[in-house]
Amino acid sequence: MVKKRKKYSNEYKAKVGLAALKYEKTTAELAQRFGVHPTMISAWKRSLLEGAADIFDKGHSSPKQVEAKIDELHRQIGELKVENDFLSRKLNF
Repeated sequence: MVKKRKKYSNEYKAKVGLAALKYEKTTAELAQRFGVHPTMISAWKRSLLEGAADIFDKGHSSPKQVEAKIDELHRQIGELKVENDFLSRKLNF
């Protein structure tokens, strides 16, 4: 029987990661308390540390930068759609 993977919300990950950053309990103790594997706690803690600087960069993107990014993503979506349609037709002969 295949075990279904659990999905955790971002809020839950942040809560567990912050608890790990406090260093009041070991990772094993936190894993038992939250019912999560210690490796996951370490990964969430690492993600928090790596993304901490990005918190202060939010809101500094100019509207032109955001619009350019949106245009680029729309262009990529169009290319992928054309490619997907082409491959679908090739598979169906």
